[in-house]
Amino acid sequence: MLLTAIEIKDAILMALSSLRANKLRSALTILGVMVGVGSVIGLASIINGLEGAVVEEIESAGATTIIDIDRFPPGTNYDNLTEEERHRPYLEAGEAEAIRDNCPSVDGVAPMNHYWAPGGNIVKYKNRKSPYVEYIGTWPDYLRVKDKSLSQGRFISQIDMKQRAMVVVIGEDIANNLFEGENPIDREVRVNGDRFEVIGIFERIESNFGESYENNLVAIPLSTYEKIHPWDEALTLAARAESYEKMDQAMEEIINALRIYRKVPFGKENNFALSTHEIYKELLADVTKYIYLAMIVITSVGLMVGGIGVMNIMLVSVTERTREIGVRKAIGANRLNILLQFLTEAMTLSGTGGVIGILFGVMLGMIVNSLFGFPLFISMFWVVLGFAVAVSVGLVSGIYPAMKAARLDPIEALRYE
Repeated sequence: MLLTAIEIKDAILMALSSLRANKLRSALTILGVMVGVGSVIGLASIINGLEGAVVEEIESAGATTIIDIDRFPPGTNYDNLTEEERHRPYLEAGEAEAIRDNCPSVDGVAPMNHYWAPGGNIVKYKNRKSPYVEYIGTWPDYLRVKDKSLSQGRFISQIDMKQRAMVVVIGEDIANNLFEGENPIDREVRVNGDRFEVIGIFERIESNFGESYENNLVAIPLSTYEKIHPWDEALTLAARAESYEKMDQAMEEIINALRIYRKVPFGKENNFALSTHEIYKELLADVTKYIYLAMIVITSVGLMVGGIGVMNIMLVSVTERTREIGVRKAIGANRLNILLQFLTEAMTLSGTGGVIGILFGVMLGMIVNSLFGFPLFISMFWVVLGFAVAVSVGLVSGIYPAMKAARLDPIEALRYE
């Protein structure tokens, strides 16, 4: 015969009464469960907040419509390249023109060449300097492709490209470092020693991870870049699809245009690689998968400790209440009644630890996410799972003590002092 609702209520009340009567012992007992569940909820909230912050960063960079084109896909191990891969030709500006002219689903294309001076790129104005800047040569389409804006001035034009003009657009941090309240437009700066006229300032980009590289970026016409650095061939391309729905079509058009331009024979693999920023979401998912696995392993230790604590207190409880068990059996309680009573008490103990752990984990997640500026995210899946695991720990840990109580001989139990 199963326990009635009244008997379950009585068992829960008895368990809570035991908690109140033995505060220190009960606190130490449920501490492991609380830490285990709290760690799961807190870490899950922090990881979800981190994921949300990274996704925001990716989407703010136009990830839904940007296609990156390079010699190799992201994550390539350059130490293990095949003979064919080592001899792949670099991308050229002509390939950007082929994409622009032959890909109707592409809304813009911008070749880019990045330069890194020994010791880092430096921008100087008078006696002031801004070190460690990102230095690129690009096309006028860069703003549209990357979905960027200017706070002042203008961007590179086709006339600048034709004239190989010594003009530059700088990030806001560079402008603040060099000009201190002066209007940077039309001022002359030196980028790694070369003189440029400032024609525009990139709009400030806010980031969840400190400063965005865009705030320390200098962009010059690609034709000017090629004049200054004629030996630098490491060109990459960025294209923008007309819409997210046309991404696949745009990528197919780009592949066809580049295979024709690069004279890739039929049946041979592409000697270039296309990727979207979605790949970074996939990489993030792979990383967080292992973080979750490590989190589960670590928190399992706390739950195991909590389970041992629950088992110990229930064994002590059985010993202390031996006479009570004898009385209950004498007035008609069967083994199943006693078994379920003690299991209910064990689950109440661990469930209490689980509730406290959930509250602790939620607060921990909110505090950490707020400190780092991550989105606040509390997963109901992990909350429900955490509570279910806590109750399950009580169930498993309470089986042996409950069975011990249920097997007590009523005559011997009544004689127990």
